[in-house]
Formats: sequence, C-alpha cells, structure tokens
Amino acid sequence: MSLNQILLIGRAGTDPEMRYTPSGTPVTNFRLAVSNSRRDANGEWTEDTEWFTVTAWERQAESVNQYLAKGRRVFVDGRLSTRQYTSNSGEARTSLEVRASKVVFLDAPGGESAGPGAPPEAAQSYSADASDSPSGSQAPAANNPSEDVEELPW
Repeated sequence: MSLNQILLIGRAGTDPEMRYTPSGTPVTNFRLAVSNSRRDANGEWTEDTEWFTVTAWERQAESVNQYLAKGRRVFVDGRLSTRQYTSNSGEARTSLEVRASKVVFLDAPGGESAGPGAPPEAAQSYSADASDSPSGSQAPAANNPSEDVEELPW
C-alpha cells in the first residue's frame, strides 16, 4: 500500500494564475507560504517559512482563480509531485509541487478570519473528484458557482 498526501495551511503568496492546456482544460497555479514559529538557540522566537507551488485543475482551477487572492488563508489537501525543468540560466532543476485535491478558503475575501458569526461565504471549499483529473473527461462548467462550493460548519 502507498500513500502520497500533504495537508497545508498557509497564506497565498501570489494571486492565482489560470491558463488552459491545448485541449482547453483549465489549470491554476499559486504560491503558498506556510510559516512555523519556533524558539532559536538563544530562546528568541523565529519564524521559518516554506514555499509551495499549488496546482488545481478543471472546475477546481476555476473556483481557485475566482475566490483566492494574495494574502488569503487557505487549507490545501493534495499530493506531492516532482517536476523537472530548465532554469533561465540553462540549469536542470527539480521542483516539488502540490496537486490539490481539496482547497478550503479559511477567511473572507478581504482577509478577515472566518470564525463564529462570519458569513457563510467566508469559509468555502472545493473538492476535486475523479472527473477533475487532467486525464479524465472534462466536466462542463457549472452555471452557478455556489454549487461548486461547500459551506463549512465553522
């Protein structure tokens, strides 16, 4: 048995960028900053930040492109994948990327926390299913974007 799953909570470091594959499938990328506070050897608090490139496909790509903005807190459930590429200087490089299977927006569009008493649209998620894979059949876009978003109980 194998498992490749990563769970991340952080802030979008960039606005999402949506593009289309030659076959017309939407794909959206954004950078996610995940910070961790810890005490250093001197007892001072320091913050370490890890950066991830997150990729969403099909209807999920459209929802992320519509609702996510730089600075918003977001939860991402996905899997790690590696990508080989050549840098502008000609060096062969490898990057780790997260292929999102679920994206949950944790705060309101203005950046406020979605806590008790927050409006229902403040916390939204979109889960991909098997038909949202780039190799699967392309699902038609929904007429009502609220159908693509589930409300969270908190």
